[in-house]
Amino acid sequence: MTIKPLGDRVLVRPLSQSEEKVGSLFIPDTAKEKPQEGMVEAVGPGRTEDGKTIAVEVKVGDRVLYGKYSGTEIKKDGKEMLIIRESDILAVLS
Repeated sequence: MTIKPLGDRVLVRPLSQSEEKVGSLFIPDTAKEKPQEGMVEAVGPGRTEDGKTIAVEVKVGDRVLYGKYSGTEIKKDGKEMLIIRESDILAVLS
């Protein structure tokens, strides 16, 4: 299955963060914070303003930092993915 975002939307695969264990406490998955870092998997054509298309600044393969509660969660081939607007991307990491 191929997902092609529309407009200024971006398909992001959240990156799992390494777990740190403090003492012998067990933290269930539901209590853990969601990662805010991900890899761009697909990019839409861009937003339209005054009849002109303004291209999205990120590209496939970029590692990005996005807002905590951004986007819509979907599953693609059994993997968790996120569709977010370009404006919800805070930074490109290098």
